[in-house]
Amino acid sequence: MFIYGTRPETIKLAPVIKELRSDPDFHTIVTVTGQHRQMLDQAMAVFGLQADYDLNVMQENQTLSGLSQRILAGLSDIFADCRPDIVLVQGDTTSVLIGALSAFYHGVKVGHVEAGLRTADKRNPFPEEINRRLAGVIADLHFAPTAAARGNLVRECIDPSTIFITG
Repeated sequence: MFIYGTRPETIKLAPVIKELRSDPDFHTIVTVTGQHRQMLDQAMAVFGLQADYDLNVMQENQTLSGLSQRILAGLSDIFADCRPDIVLVQGDTTSVLIGALSAFYHGVKVGHVEAGLRTADKRNPFPEEINRRLAGVIADLHFAPTAAARGNLVRECIDPSTIFITG
């Protein structure tokens, strides 16, 4: 299962989703949060992607806490309906962190795409830096874009056998 909610996540995950959906050995589920609704929908249309589940979580003037709560509640309902072998999240959004956390709560393995990217300040950028750091703690598999990102994960005591440099 893929969980994402923004245009950049769509752009980066679309080739992987399309490849897995074309392979009969995989049952690929796409769950979108709608964290950035309009741009998400545009990107999904460009790639010809359809979501299996759409949480449609955004509300006007919503706080990070409110967004997190709505994503967590919606994912709990989805995990009650299906049991994926793994959840894949990409990047550093609130959808990434809460998607990883919900999968962990439901005993589902997590793969983090774009793992290991770091700044020197956990509060900058906010909340993206802490989102990606916490997603990294939760993840079982880490798909790092560079050797430097891999090095960050190793320094954080992530098992090197779970880190894959993807370029």
